[in-house]
Amino acid sequence: MKKIFILLVAAFIGFACGSGKEKTTSSAHENLNFNNPIITDKYTADAAAIVHNDKVYLYAGHDQAPNDVNAYRMHEWLVYSSEDMVHWQEHPVPLKPTDFKWASGSAWASEVIEKSGKFYWYVTVEHGSIHGKAIGVAVADSPTGPFKDAIGKALITNNMTTHTNISWDDIDPTVWIDDDGQAYIFWGNTVCKYAKLKDNMIELDGPIMTVDLPNFTEAPFIHKKGDWYYLSYAYQFPEKIAYAMSKSINGPWEFKGILNEVAGNSNTNHQAIIEFKGKDYFIYHNGSIPTHGGSFRRSVCVDRLYYNEDGTLKRVIMTSEGIQNQ
Repeated sequence: MKKIFILLVAAFIGFACGSGKEKTTSSAHENLNFNNPIITDKYTADAAAIVHNDKVYLYAGHDQAPNDVNAYRMHEWLVYSSEDMVHWQEHPVPLKPTDFKWASGSAWASEVIEKSGKFYWYVTVEHGSIHGKAIGVAVADSPTGPFKDAIGKALITNNMTTHTNISWDDIDPTVWIDDDGQAYIFWGNTVCKYAKLKDNMIELDGPIMTVDLPNFTEAPFIHKKGDWYYLSYAYQFPEKIAYAMSKSINGPWEFKGILNEVAGNSNTNHQAIIEFKGKDYFIYHNGSIPTHGGSFRRSVCVDRLYYNEDGTLKRVIMTSEGIQNQ
């Protein structure tokens, strides 16, 4: 009889504990709302973003490497839009390297900017006849396209820059239009380069200059808040994001340190920074989609960006939760 009583007590305790665990697990799952990565049906990387008519338009390269290929395979760019930074609508493929007759492939990092009702898309591609990477420009009347080659040739080619001997130093363009209307293009790998753009946005206006930044790898990005200009960039390799500050687009730039840590499952990092409806956002990529994520199958994520009182940036905390409904 004593044994039967002990067994009954043990069974009751086991049932109670099991029920408690089941309820706790269920409750935890109900509370989970992971919004990073923001795109889960495709691999996306090298995000660029603009705000237009109360919408955010996100432009990304499409990582298309098969599971058994450990190399970049990127044949098109993608575009998405959102009214709340949580829900994203995909639009038809707006641009491919094949839209540039002089290019031979590689839909690498890019940047879109609006001026006078036109949308200019600066892209990195492989040049078809000049060895190395090149920067082209496409144009459209809508942020979702259709885009077409704006000049019928490359804006920047590898033989125009002699700061390094590598063939991939003319990549990752970013464009900033200053308060006086003057546009600048920044780009580069191992050396950060920049130049003025003419008012037509499709010609350089003056010499190519350089910015001296510690451990510059690639992915320069310019934004401004108040009186401060911020130049963020991919730092070292595997890549963190670091940043510098200046009171002038032409410098001098003061290095401020790390902004975003290495995403341990992605060797690269590439950022876009926007302000939308009074809040600041940091857009980046990692390799978090299982099981074939990583450096060649990346995914765009978004987290909040915050400023200190002195204008410096707080370190971005990468989260799985991402941006929540507010």
